[in-house]
Amino acid sequence: MMQYFQQITFADPGFFWLLLLLPLFITWYVYRNRKNQAEIHYSDTRVFTGIRKSWRQRMRHMPFVLRMLAVAVIAIALARPQSSSSRRDVNIEGIDIVLANDISGSMLAEDFKPNRLEAAKAVAEAFIKGRPGDRIGLVIFSGESFTQCPLTTDHKVLLSLIPKLESGMVEDGTAIGDGLATAVARLKESNAISRVIILLTDGVNNMGSLDPLSAAEIAKLFGIRVYTIGVGTRGLAPYPFKTPFGVQYQNVEVKIDEELLQQIAGLTGGKYFRATNNKKLEEIYKEIDTLEKSRIEVLEFRKKHEEYLSLAFLAFGLLLAEMLLRKTVFKAIP
Repeated sequence: MMQYFQQITFADPGFFWLLLLLPLFITWYVYRNRKNQAEIHYSDTRVFTGIRKSWRQRMRHMPFVLRMLAVAVIAIALARPQSSSSRRDVNIEGIDIVLANDISGSMLAEDFKPNRLEAAKAVAEAFIKGRPGDRIGLVIFSGESFTQCPLTTDHKVLLSLIPKLESGMVEDGTAIGDGLATAVARLKESNAISRVIILLTDGVNNMGSLDPLSAAEIAKLFGIRVYTIGVGTRGLAPYPFKTPFGVQYQNVEVKIDEELLQQIAGLTGGKYFRATNNKKLEEIYKEIDTLEKSRIEVLEFRKKHEEYLSLAFLAFGLLLAEMLLRKTVFKAIP
């Protein structure tokens, strides 16, 4: 009910000034009734003690009340109350995004919690959940690359695949060029307003058949922006090694080809980021999310409906009831 009244507007609100007449009418009515009341003088009024007023006496002001209500309703009707119905057509032009994630053995280093690979998977999941209108695909690479999930708007399927990513799924190594080229292949036929690759790695290109800069040139040719992320602390990082005596840790030097990643990003109009911990990695994905916004067009249609007719009938009913009561039940004899 409250929601209905919130949708009511008035085309001619100036008629509400008529409501100021109500206090004047009430004042005049009270004054007239006091002046015109009949009086009979008695030497002793105790004889009337305990006599109750009849319902007719109690309701004698009802015709006037009905008339005042009718005046108020007429004023509101003249103000032309209008309800409105609206419809919104939302057109979302999404962005096509491919996440190219390094799953090489070095991604198991534990300078991130619990390790680099799990941290990357967690922020990727959050990123995907925050972009329901976009098509997103997933490419993984280490010594070679392949498409884990093509571009899709079925994010449930994509999100179900990310937890299954593990180091060792393919030959170990770091083939940045191949990973980037595979991602480009997923996007080159796209007609989206914007095509983006987010390439995440923690190493130096040491395998693959395609030079990373050549892959970046291909991305540029197709108008694809590449955001590159170098994952790893600065200095040494604890890395788990399996031994006959169980898992042992050894500090390994962090080597990221930042110059190459900067060149790839600069060549394609993207940006390079360095993530040294979980929080920084989360902030990077949030920044990319801000930089790449989908275009949303909203067309809103409104239709107004006149509501004064029901009020006019109500006012007529009140005046009719007032007239009938005044001519019958409350008829005054001169």
